[in-house]
Amino acid sequence: MAQGGNTRFSVYVGNLSYQTSEDDLGNFFSQAGHVTNVRLVIDRETGRPKGFGFCEFADEAAAQNAISMFNGQDFNGRALRVNMANR
Repeated sequence: MAQGGNTRFSVYVGNLSYQTSEDDLGNFFSQAGHVTNVRLVIDRETGRPKGFGFCEFADEAAAQNAISMFNGQDFNGRALRVNMANR
């Protein structure tokens, strides 16, 4: 159990266009609920995005909502893969 209400509900977002920004992703996913953090994974060698990232939500309902709303949805010409992130 998390302490101090610091629980994070994170979803994995895959198959992103390499042009996607954290702002783009956060704005899109805010349709599902309150987004608290967005992180795109960057390749250390090239400094380029790897095509996936994570969106954190304030509550579990918003995270579940994002999965049902956006898994398979078109975003910047790509069908997103969205599911609960593994810790």
